[in-house]
Amino acid sequence: MARILARRHGITAYHCDFANAHGHQDRKLAGQVRNGEQPHDFDPEQHWVRSTPEEMAASVLTGFQRGFDWVLDDLRALVSGRPILAEGWALRPELVAPIVDDRRRMLVMVPSEEFRQHQLKNLPRAGELKLGLSDPELGQHNRLARDRLVAEDVVAEARAYGIRVLEVSGTRDAEEIANDVEDHFAPYLAGAVLVGGITA
Repeated sequence: MARILARRHGITAYHCDFANAHGHQDRKLAGQVRNGEQPHDFDPEQHWVRSTPEEMAASVLTGFQRGFDWVLDDLRALVSGRPILAEGWALRPELVAPIVDDRRRMLVMVPSEEFRQHQLKNLPRAGELKLGLSDPELGQHNRLARDRLVAEDVVAEARAYGIRVLEVSGTRDAEEIANDVEDHFAPYLAGAVLVGGITA
């Protein structure tokens, strides 16, 4: 959606998940070294097989809170004469809502269960974890359960803050859904910076 709106309106799209997987990870490791901690390599077995979905979801949510200042640093550093649309599942309602002047600056997008199943059947990266796990079926089960928990949590938080939730069912194509997103952000596409975002 962010890419479509960027193409339609010439706005700047900031992809939070990309930043989190690259520059933010570097900052996390640097912070651990600065604090005298031993940086830990990611252990897929521990993460996907030995942890429960609840533990995984709690870790994800904690990571979002820890990294939000880095997201704000990134956004402040962007120089653009056009609006900025930030997107990514780390842009949580409880983090964004307190710093915006209008709840319409944010939109939460979540997949329906039907769309989840469609992705599992049609996207190779969604259908299995190719990480050499001792129990890949359990790892996949835990990942899906974690994602559902995170999605349920973001919907609850969005409703608590009065932020619109748009469910993606897969019955409409991306351009059609982009029309809804475009309409939602219409007051800000002409010039104001969008400090909210889209999450899944």
